[in-house]
Amino acid sequence: MINEDNNRDAEVSGAVDTNIPENEQQVTTEITESKETKSPVQKSRGGWTLATILLANQGLATLAFFGVGVNLVLFLIRVLDQQNAAAANNVSKWTGTVYLFSLVGAFLSDSYWGRFLTCAIFQLILVLGLGLLSLSSWLYLIHPSGCGDGVTPCKPKSTAGVVIFYLSIYLIALGYGGHQPTIATFGADQFDETNPKQQSSKAAFFCYFYFALNVGSLFSNSILVYYEDKGFWTMGFLVSLGSAIVGLVSYLLAAPRYRYIKPSGNPLPRVAQVFVAAFRKWKVVPASPENLYEVEGSESAIKGSRKILHSKEIMFLDKAATITEMDRSGPNNPWRVCTITQVEEAKCVLKMLPIWLCTIIYSVVFTQMASLFVEQGDVMESHIGNFHFPAASMSLFDIFSVLICTGIYRHIIVPVSGRLSGNPKGLSELQRMGIGLIIGLLSMVAAGATEVARLKHVQPGQKVSSLSIFWQIPQYVLVGTSEIFMYVGQLEFFNGQAPDGIKSLGSSLCMASISLGNYVSSLLVTIVMMITARGENPGWIPNNLNEGHLDRFYFLIAILTALDFVVYVFCAKRYKGINLQEPEQEMESIEAPQEEVGINRV
Repeated sequence: MINEDNNRDAEVSGAVDTNIPENEQQVTTEITESKETKSPVQKSRGGWTLATILLANQGLATLAFFGVGVNLVLFLIRVLDQQNAAAANNVSKWTGTVYLFSLVGAFLSDSYWGRFLTCAIFQLILVLGLGLLSLSSWLYLIHPSGCGDGVTPCKPKSTAGVVIFYLSIYLIALGYGGHQPTIATFGADQFDETNPKQQSSKAAFFCYFYFALNVGSLFSNSILVYYEDKGFWTMGFLVSLGSAIVGLVSYLLAAPRYRYIKPSGNPLPRVAQVFVAAFRKWKVVPASPENLYEVEGSESAIKGSRKILHSKEIMFLDKAATITEMDRSGPNNPWRVCTITQVEEAKCVLKMLPIWLCTIIYSVVFTQMASLFVEQGDVMESHIGNFHFPAASMSLFDIFSVLICTGIYRHIIVPVSGRLSGNPKGLSELQRMGIGLIIGLLSMVAAGATEVARLKHVQPGQKVSSLSIFWQIPQYVLVGTSEIFMYVGQLEFFNGQAPDGIKSLGSSLCMASISLGNYVSSLLVTIVMMITARGENPGWIPNNLNEGHLDRFYFLIAILTALDFVVYVFCAKRYKGINLQEPEQEMESIEAPQEEVGINRV
């Protein structure tokens, strides 16, 4: 047991050898059931049937969310009378907030509520937000009826209507943001990763999860966008509300059959304890790996988590698991001594951080689809005969690209690359994310080239260029292709590399990357306009895009993506993955006399 002593002089400057004399050792080759904690997995069915229900739930929730989000930039311009740059910035901030809330959902899921309850509560918030948006649109915003179609202007809005509108869309942001990473992890929980057959099913689940997300957005980006573009905004919001309600009801009906994993408690104090304990022992030399502190038995000290084997990275933190004479002399204090698993949990977070930061620039590329791509398409020739093709519906090509590439990836790329590399997954997650960055860069080059061509086809005095909107197809297809490599790779990577106690947090890192990407995009637009809009110069992204240089903004993002790729390759080559202790890897445990601190040989 360990004592907290205020006298720092009493602490030895080196680690005490925690090896127990041979004649006092009792080697236990078998861990009895009395020493085992209860499994964190509650017995229930799980498997592909339940995973499919969760995939359908994700599809319905995405339909509801994108029924609002995909056309939001045009709603702000046409209904709330905002300028182009302001509307693009507001959409970027809102989308960023959506995915920032994913961290809130992940924290509550991992720490207190568990996956099932967290998903249920945030889906209720999503339903509430959509109901409020439908009500505010009907009562306050869409007057006269059918306005906001790009032809009929809407009447000035009341303060109450605008306040309710913003309250509703941020409730939607909270509901969808908190739900998405948790439903991804809950779906993965339906498979037992200690079972080799179900390991491959879990990897496939993340691919199909992104597939379901895009199937859900397919309806929003085609049918709903068309009617909203014609001024039927309230009808579109009501359809989104109905989809969210169906998703919630079907989710709750399957409750008795899910496979549940209990929450592991708040991870923030655990990580903080590691850093505090390590800094308290600043002058202590870390003990050798076999002499670092770990609890007895197959279960770690973290509820519901497997043990993590020692790694050679960031070895300064090993001081937190090093036993000193002072630690031996008093009551146990987790702010002075941490287990190897607890230390490795903190190391995992630090090791994933550089990889995560490198994905933010890609999210800047991705967020252009919901803002500047739409504004660009809105000033291009979009008629096929008498039929008007909405600019926001061009994202259909992104969706079709994702759906087609998912099949190609799962059934062609994975088998072929698996045979060539010997990796059953085909390409590793880090390799896929690097490929996604390169394809994302190409999408920005394509968007810039399209804008150069669009400006050449602008007639004096005309707002809309004579260049067909379908010249945007390459940039949308390239973004969709890059998503399969980048975002599916991210979901697998962060979920797989996150310790058991913070799995939802791992999944939320992908969404948090999108969040920061939106904020960075908004900041980038602001900085570019501050620098380029001087005097009589309207800047790169003025209200009238025909007077600006949107192409230069796209090329700027392409350059930033190229620089980001160089940094990413540097970080990815140096990354070392998590090493979990599986049941068959259980090492012999050492039982020390009561006056000693027990050390597991790991």
